[in-house]
Amino acid sequence: MNAPFGRRLCEVAANRDSGGYRVVSLLDHEGPEPEPGQFYMLAAEAGWGADGGRAFLPRAISVAATAPGARGGVRLDFLLDAVGPGTERLCGLGAGEGVWITGPLGNSFAAPAEVSPGAAGAVLVGGGVGVAPLALLRRRFGERGVPHRVLLGFRDRRHTGGLDLFCGSSGALCPEVRLATEDGHTGLQGRVTDLLLPILAGDDARSGVVYACGPPAMLEAVRALCAEHGVACELALESPMACGFGACFGCAVPKPGGGFLRLCVDGPVLRGDQVEEVSHAYA
Repeated sequence: MNAPFGRRLCEVAANRDSGGYRVVSLLDHEGPEPEPGQFYMLAAEAGWGADGGRAFLPRAISVAATAPGARGGVRLDFLLDAVGPGTERLCGLGAGEGVWITGPLGNSFAAPAEVSPGAAGAVLVGGGVGVAPLALLRRRFGERGVPHRVLLGFRDRRHTGGLDLFCGSSGALCPEVRLATEDGHTGLQGRVTDLLLPILAGDDARSGVVYACGPPAMLEAVRALCAEHGVACELALESPMACGFGACFGCAVPKPGGGFLRLCVDGPVLRGDQVEEVSHAYA
């Protein structure tokens, strides 16, 4: 999918709380609808800089949900956590403000049979703010009749952002979703990989593909477990980016056996066997 050339100005439609994070909705009247796993480079139109000085670099944010825009185009929902001055400004956007966007960029998650011949089902594994692209992937799999299970892990009650993206119209959590929380306030007390391991150990594990996005330690654990059990997986990785389209090489990550991949154009979704180890240095 080719994005419109250059960046374009979008309007903030809404900004709501989601379990300690924010969901910011933008109205994009020009761009195509993104695929699950793709991302946008975002920069606020106003107040995008340090005390009026040099502007911040745009932030690479994956899409959590889409819907038809009220006046045409597409509504893009982004799950945001204020971890620095740039994301803090994006989290504080109000309705009607402008946001410069470039995208959709990067590749997307593939269908199970494209990742592993003969695979028909999927297991989606998400942690923290990394649940965002899996929310859109779950919706697409549902529309296309792909059998799937969703495993989500959160640190504690104050960090359950994006969980509402996995709820049905009644507001109840969808039945295919299982939870793990480190503080034990809901679901299994433990980590999301504690939910994944019994599935990988099952006799039919290789009939499905694991799709994961989350903190680097979680992704590395998922990658290693899938390799150990011979189950194919795709990982949506993160890295600092300045451009988003391959020019700056700021997101270059090492390949097994030598060489590098640029996450913005070769990813951000990579197969598990394309990654020797998910490093804290770039994820």
